[in-house]
Amino acid sequence: MLVDTEKMIPVTRLQRELTKQIRLVASGNSPLFVIKNNEMEAVILSREDYEYLDSLREMAEHFEIEDLLLSRLKNYNRKDNISWNDLQ
Repeated sequence: MLVDTEKMIPVTRLQRELTKQIRLVASGNSPLFVIKNNEMEAVILSREDYEYLDSLREMAEHFEIEDLLLSRLKNYNRKDNISWNDLQ
């Protein structure tokens, strides 16, 4: 994953500038990548970006459910159904 190095911030600097950095991200600035021990540790997103990603996650979940249903219906034969009266 390519990350703009200007959007990277060490965790110690983030601790000093938290309010400022949160305002920048919330104002529509791109995500902020938090670095700890020279490795990306976290990403701070705006609320809008988070909600968008969450809606994509939810959509992917619906597609997985649809695929599961379609695979189960592939071998479905209505003639194999048992009526409620036969179950008693």
